[in-house]
Amino acid sequence: MPLIPWRKKTVSDQPKELTPVESFRAALSRWFDEMERELVGEGFWPGGMSSFMPPVDVSEDEKHVVVRAEVPGLSAEDLELSVTGNQLAITGEKRESRESRTGGLYQRECRYGRFTRLVDLPTSVDPEKVEAELANGVLTVRLTKASQAAGRRIPIKVR
Repeated sequence: MPLIPWRKKTVSDQPKELTPVESFRAALSRWFDEMERELVGEGFWPGGMSSFMPPVDVSEDEKHVVVRAEVPGLSAEDLELSVTGNQLAITGEKRESRESRTGGLYQRECRYGRFTRLVDLPTSVDPEKVEAELANGVLTVRLTKASQAAGRRIPIKVR
């Protein structure tokens, strides 16, 4: 979609030949529109209409990093978690339920498929101290920050 300001057309506005810059802008806009359709898909989900990618929120306090992921329709058996370095991997599969209807209109917009969501964590965590809970379609992962040596202020000598 071109990013050109809208203005009211008048009778004197006749189609004109595009300048080279305007022609380039239009071609570039078409190219980005095509790339978006191919890479993102019509449903604006990574991988297109058939994929599912859970949205996540990441927050932290003094002792913990908390990751919340929306995974509606999934059970704990459908999910797998792993921590490597400063990254949490949430892997799962949202399975399609078969449904058939006869007559009338029918539209299906639910996304299904296998996914892996990698979440970069803001700090190092202890992989042995991770708790996960699934309630009402929200996965909450509570990761304890890794213990680090207490910092100290270093005085600077003036000569």
